[in-house]
Amino acid sequence: MAAIDTPMVERRHLADRRAGGSSRSLNAVDWIAMVLLIVGGINWGLIGLMNIDLVAVLLGEATVASRVVYMAVGLSGLYAIYTCIRLSSRSGKLPA
Repeated sequence: MAAIDTPMVERRHLADRRAGGSSRSLNAVDWIAMVLLIVGGINWGLIGLMNIDLVAVLLGEATVASRVVYMAVGLSGLYAIYTCIRLSSRSGKLPA
């Protein structure tokens, strides 16, 4: 049986990328924004599927607490946009 020579794939750039410190862990603001985005996504999913506004059910409709939650979810969405732009500029190319 003949052996097929496969071309060697240069993978050194992956190790260099990891060693360069371009990957970073999530900080506290990233985690808070992620949790708020998940809460907002679940809330909008419930509104769309069953017409239940979970934030209004838990905190009251149009209360100060519910408005704070809605504003925090909106701000975390803006922070997510900023994070995506920052990470895409770090990689040198925009996602396709």
